[in-house]
Amino acid sequence: MTVLVQEFLKTFDRLTNSERLDLASEILRRTVHLDFPPLPDQDLALNAEAVFLALDEQEAVNECS
Repeated sequence: MTVLVQEFLKTFDRLTNSERLDLASEILRRTVHLDFPPLPDQDLALNAEAVFLALDEQEAVNECS
């Protein structure tokens, strides 16, 4: 990640929720037609694992309450 991108993310973190939503919407609008390369299988598996672990954690929290 470049220094410029890191600074952009720091600035994003300082925005209000409303400003974040506006910015995120605009970024999505501008990137919807970009030609992203497909994710490698390993990346897909890692992301899926992270989602399932988060769901398991949420389920455990819900069972305790």
